[in-house]
Amino acid sequence: MPKQKTKRGAAKRFRLTASGKIRRRRAFKSHILTKKTQKRKRRLRKATLVSKADERSIKRVLSA
Repeated sequence: MPKQKTKRGAAKRFRLTASGKIRRRRAFKSHILTKKTQKRKRRLRKATLVSKADERSIKRVLSA
């Protein structure tokens, strides 16, 4: 059987950390930024980790 291909959409959105956790960018930072407060936009800049509940399915898609 041929090798499984990684889902390219997921590969562009997620990165694995050295400890095996998954990093992601935050949502709601692409447009309509005028009505969002500076504090909110500043928080959206930073990447964060994927929740425990979603980790398993995302790891499967990244390695598939």
